[in-house]
Amino acid sequence: MQLQTHLAIDESLSGRVVRLREGYAQVLLPTHRAMLADRQGLIHGGFLFSAADYAAMAAVNDPNVVLGAAEIRFLAPVRKGETVIFEAEVQSPKGKKRIVKVYAEVDGKRVFEGSFTAFVPDRHILK
Repeated sequence: MQLQTHLAIDESLSGRVVRLREGYAQVLLPTHRAMLADRQGLIHGGFLFSAADYAAMAAVNDPNVVLGAAEIRFLAPVRKGETVIFEAEVQSPKGKKRIVKVYAEVDGKRVFEGSFTAFVPDRHILK
């Protein structure tokens, strides 16, 4: 299956899709210096959210998909140099609305979880 959405994403900041199938995506996010929130090595949560959103949109995999809402939890800190693995799965497709569950782990430890509400309009929202 080929990725059909968010093709201009900067993979160095939002991760890279490494697995993709109908209703599912896995995104790998290697963390680095540009993502730091402080001198202790903490990765800013915005980069985790970005990768989770990217995973959710890839799981829907429609060129017009947009995020409508998200309920997320940061469960553990992520440190510079760690690689975060995000998994996203569409739970309930209803018309144009998709609920996507996203989980993320570092070395088998869950660090993030969320529920993303995406919409698939008939045309791009900027048109």
